[in-house]
Amino acid sequence: MSAPGSRSARARWLPLIVFGAILSLLAAGVWLSRDPDRNALPSPLIGKLAPAFVLPVLGEPERLVSGDDLRGAPYLLNVWGSWCPGCREEHAVIEAFARTQRLPVIGFNWKDEPEDATRWLAQFGNPYALVLADYDGRAAIDWGIYGAPETFLVDGDGIIVWKHVGPMTDAVVRDQLLRQLDRLDIR
Repeated sequence: MSAPGSRSARARWLPLIVFGAILSLLAAGVWLSRDPDRNALPSPLIGKLAPAFVLPVLGEPERLVSGDDLRGAPYLLNVWGSWCPGCREEHAVIEAFARTQRLPVIGFNWKDEPEDATRWLAQFGNPYALVLADYDGRAAIDWGIYGAPETFLVDGDGIIVWKHVGPMTDAVVRDQLLRQLDRLDIR
């Protein structure tokens, strides 16, 4: 049996304990958000064959390209849309990387109007060797895409070896992508 008044003492401390727990969770969230690799979300597709797809080429709706058509050489798949502020933010980085010609950069235009996407590329430049158009977003579901921009590195066997969520930066290219390319001996 508990001493008289001990229950009321615990009841008085309960709000302070709850407040302390919430404050601890918030502090942990702030501390974790300082991680420079916070956008490197684990993907269940890493190490697995890229999802099958057949998509039209932007500006050439009668030309269809499948995942099998891309197999045989590694490529970087960059998910973008003309409506996406982060895509505009990363565009110069994608262009600079594409100029290295280390591997083809394939554009994956997601949930965009063809006219808007074409106009956007005309305005900002087209770094892509090929632009696939996923107008309804169905192919993106299989890739696990939930936002733009996202970028995938796919090896010559069609295996997804790396994924980056969010805008590509010079630091991401230098510290993550180029290390992956070196690991795969892609020169």
